[in-house]
Amino acid sequence: MSKRDYYDVLGVSKGAGADEIKKAYRKKAKELHPDRNADNPDAEAQFKEANEAYDILKDAEKKAAYDRFGHAAFEGGTGASAGARGGNPFGQGDFQSAFSDVFDDLFGDFMGGGGRGGGGGRQRASRGSDLRYNLRIELEDAYKGMSKTIQVPASVACDSCSGTGAEGGAEPTTCPTCSGMGKVRAQQGFFTVERTCPTCSGLGQTIKNPCKTCGGQGRVEKERSLSVNIPPGVETGTRIRLAGEGEAGMRGGPAGDLYIFIEVAQHELFERDGTNLYCRVPVSMSTAALGGSIEVPTIDGGRGRVQIPAGSQSGRQMRLRGKGMPALRGGGHGDMFIELAVETPVNLTAKQKELLKEFAALSEENNPESSSFFSSVKSFWDSMKG
Repeated sequence: MSKRDYYDVLGVSKGAGADEIKKAYRKKAKELHPDRNADNPDAEAQFKEANEAYDILKDAEKKAAYDRFGHAAFEGGTGASAGARGGNPFGQGDFQSAFSDVFDDLFGDFMGGGGRGGGGGRQRASRGSDLRYNLRIELEDAYKGMSKTIQVPASVACDSCSGTGAEGGAEPTTCPTCSGMGKVRAQQGFFTVERTCPTCSGLGQTIKNPCKTCGGQGRVEKERSLSVNIPPGVETGTRIRLAGEGEAGMRGGPAGDLYIFIEVAQHELFERDGTNLYCRVPVSMSTAALGGSIEVPTIDGGRGRVQIPAGSQSGRQMRLRGKGMPALRGGGHGDMFIELAVETPVNLTAKQKELLKEFAALSEENNPESSSFFSSVKSFWDSMKG
């Protein structure tokens, strides 16, 4: 079976240029790739045919030979090109180079790259690093939200060269070693080894006259003032992202991001648990016994009044609904819980001691928890004796 004309295989005219041939090949390769045509038994053969056609037509010397002699230029025993290779269309190095080119050109778009020809200058400028800033705020600030100005030391784009790294803002030139790819390839037997270009360090560009201010980096160290909006309801561990406020990229590359990590300081009155607040309030023994009313603070700076039932014990909690912290993304407020701490009086006067002794003698039946506890203790001791 005779081979099809390579131009027909790719669907281009004989006078097509390199860019048109490359574009047509990519289209064909994507259409015919076996992974996309599992139900087409001819796809693999057609895919190989397109690869073979492209490998010839993309090379200026091979294309010229093909235009002059056709397929005979690459058949064993016919033409100088074939005779030099001893009947093999490709030498070992040519085969590996063809395979690498086909792989790069086909999968460059899939992998987010531009193939072997897409590694020019600007695309290889490196992105700046992300930065972290730890911000400590008070609980009151977390309750109401705030706007705070912070000072961030970071790399910023050099004003002298507009971030290009070249004196006067001139555009960098394509690296002559790697032709802008940022990588160089070396043949080692059957394998092709790819390494970062030593001339441009993988950037694909070189600078003849580096900027004197930034030394060719395209960025300088500088402290910046940034305004950060902190929403109500943040808590320790909340992360706020400021896109593009990190370190500037190398030679005009995109800037990284700045991440603000929030730490809410402990409060002397309130303890936080999610959106709920807890406040431990001491009350006198007489108020706990007789009942009464106390005034407590709230996180918004206001006051709340709480009724204490008679006979309240330490640890009893009462709730003030809606007086807690706001939810970070809406949804109302949590609650505030008042925990009672019954306080035993100290530094009693003689009169107070006398009255308490009299009260104790009259209150044997007024301490149910004590009576229950010591009754259990007596039963325990009796069982141990048995």
